Amino acid sequence: MQFPTRFEDLPEYAFPRLRALLKGVEPGGPEIAMSIGEPQHAIPDFVPGIMLEHAATLNRYPPNEGIPELRQAISDWLARRYRVAEGYRDPERNILPLNGTREGLFNTCLALSPEVKGGRRPAVLLPNPFYQCYAVAATMAGAEPIYLPCTAETGHLPDFKGLPREVLERTTVAYICSPANPQGAVADRAYWKVLLDLAERHDFRVFADECYSEIYRDAPPTGALEVASETGADPDRLVVFHSLSKRSNLAGLRSGFAATGAGNLGRMIQLRSYAGAPMPIPAQYAAAATWAEETHVAASRALYQEKFTLADDILGNMPGYLSPRAGFFLWLRVGDGVAMALRLWREAGVRSLPGAYLSRPAPGWLGASNSGGDPGSAYVRLALVAPAPEVRRGLEAVRAVLSNF
Repeated sequence: MQFPTRFEDLPEYAFPRLRALLKGVEPGGPEIAMSIGEPQHAIPDFVPGIMLEHAATLNRYPPNEGIPELRQAISDWLARRYRVAEGYRDPERNILPLNGTREGLFNTCLALSPEVKGGRRPAVLLPNPFYQCYAVAATMAGAEPIYLPCTAETGHLPDFKGLPREVLERTTVAYICSPANPQGAVADRAYWKVLLDLAERHDFRVFADECYSEIYRDAPPTGALEVASETGADPDRLVVFHSLSKRSNLAGLRSGFAATGAGNLGRMIQLRSYAGAPMPIPAQYAAAATWAEETHVAASRALYQEKFTLADDILGNMPGYLSPRAGFFLWLRVGDGVAMALRLWREAGVRSLPGAYLSRPAPGWLGASNSGGDPGSAYVRLALVAPAPEVRRGLEAVRAVLSNF
């Protein structure tokens, strides 16, 4: 199998493909935007004032490793949210604020994935469907991206332990998103323990994208660093990524962080010195205050829980409906996702995203639990980010189209 080795050879991004699909097709009503996961709840009201208060710092270059106040606020949040031990959240040795988690998810692969492992081309494992940043990072690091189908049979999470030994032995990085985009599946303690044990046994790193961790229905999702701390796992075996984009509706602030071992962090900071861009200092002070405050998080989560209930009520008895445990997407099985996305637009004005635009066909040699077709092709993704009345309108329109299908 041939894998892309140059940036210009990479597959086209999902949203340009969607625009091309719908180009020239008249919507069947006023547009209902459900394709992009851009939070629309209110931002914390204290953020603008804090940024203005520190506006005079804009004449200074931001410190590459982040201001101490932000690193400490992140460390404190990890202690409150996950009960992470101090040795895994030292503000200076374990935490790197990011200019949006996409920076970290991409650059960390370049920093930590070696060009060769055991004399062979390294492999980077990806959930499939996946956030496309993972695949581009793997390719730019010179690795072979291996797409692990996340299906109903695997609990909509990658089946890492079902992989052939040959693949695990040349793996350098395993990406995982929990809660999962787009399915809303959540990795439990047993899952994290198995994955961390595999990483130790086969000498690879786990990149845990936990950006949706604060949007859930009932119990807070277990975190990878939480399990690593409880079990005494090597902190350099794991990098976790978190964001204020989803937790606090601050996508435009471009604020996230990575937490990992001191060895990894040193290499990440070194690369960032050349290829990264720290957040402006006023934004860092605002982020520090935001990580320290939970009232706005609970209020936003309650709004999402209301929309989960709407989805269950409106689509719950439709074939192919999957009620998500967390995150803010619906992963709806419709038979042919591309055809249904076109139909939803033409008949109802609903802009959805075909699942195939987030996935790849799975190679047949991966083993029984990881082989077979394209795990996204039969689905559409619907984002529940708009206010509840608009979400209701969109879901009722989707139901009407599906009822006539």
